[in-house]
Amino acid sequence: MFGKKHLDYQTDKFTQYHNTKRSHMERDHLPPIREEPDEVATISIDQIEVRRYVGGLIK
Repeated sequence: MFGKKHLDYQTDKFTQYHNTKRSHMERDHLPPIREEPDEVATISIDQIEVRRYVGGLIK
């Protein structure tokens, strides 16, 4: 059943995702890292890993 405890859990998960994982428009959609790397490695499509956040609401 959904209630305050579940809402608190989902709000906490979304806040964690928003503050640590999501890309930011102010950073040209880069993740929240402190500095840009000098070089970014090229990877193949089979090396991409899909992660789920906020109970699968965000991938």
